[in-house]
This record gives sequence, structure tokens and C-alpha cells, in this order.
Amino acid sequence: MRTPVRYIHGAALLATGLLAGAFGYGAANVIPTFGAVPLEVRLTFHTTMMKVNEPVMQSAMALAVVTTFGLAVAGRAWTRRLALGAGALAVLSLLITLFGNVPLHASFRKWAAGPVPAGYAEVFQRWELFHTLRTLTALAAFVLIVAAAVVPRPATA
Repeated sequence: MRTPVRYIHGAALLATGLLAGAFGYGAANVIPTFGAVPLEVRLTFHTTMMKVNEPVMQSAMALAVVTTFGLAVAGRAWTRRLALGAGALAVLSLLITLFGNVPLHASFRKWAAGPVPAGYAEVFQRWELFHTLRTLTALAAFVLIVAAAVVPRPATA
């Protein structure tokens, strides 16, 4: 692998790994904790966490998108195809977040300040579904970038 491509690949590994790890941590630890605490605690924690989390995670997703597509541009053949797939999955994670999770945060902020509507559990389930989907897409992007690093490339003619 050419040296500049190695650096871009390293950046893509780091960015996609951090993204998948952050989302995975949320899925494995934060969401189960939400279900074990009183509703008021969940709302307070969720809304407070989102103030910090939204810009940090959206930046992490953008970095994953830029580095994976950067690898697609700089890479060749097999690496290019895997990086394009990873970039598409990183974009999908970002879109799920922007159009799925983030709009629901507005509801959570309202509920934390006032009455919680009767159907709140379904909204939480929808947020968790979006989180699961973006976690899986981020993990798949990371797997593709790892595969580009470790899977032997087909011989070129």
C-alpha cells in the first residue's frame, strides 16, 4: 500500500472505529440504563447528554464520512470499493441520526420541562430503533475499513 494511502486508511480506521465504539457503548450500556431508572432521571440525563453528544457525534460521523470517501479516492480497486461502501454506511448513520434521533430529542426536552404524553414509551422505542440502526451501519462501515486493511487483495492483471 502506498504511504499516503496508509495514512488515509489509518484515519478512516480511527474515525469509523471511534464512531462504532461510541454508538456501541450507547447501545450496550446507556440504553439499558435508561430502562432501569425512573422516567424523570432518564429525561434529565438524556437531554443533558444530548447537549454535548449531538455536536460531538455529528462531528465524529462527518469525520468518518470524509476519511472513508478520502480512502475511496486515494485507494485502488478492492480498497476503493470497500471504502465506498463504508462511506455510504457512514452517510447512512449520519442521515439516521439527523432525521431519526435528533428530531426526537426536541420531544425529550419538552417532556423534561413539562408533562410527559401518554404514548411516550413508543417514542423512546422509536429512538432506540434509530440508535440500533445507526449503530449497525457504523459497525458495518468499520468492518469494511478493517477488511480493506486485512483481507488479501485480489491479484491484479
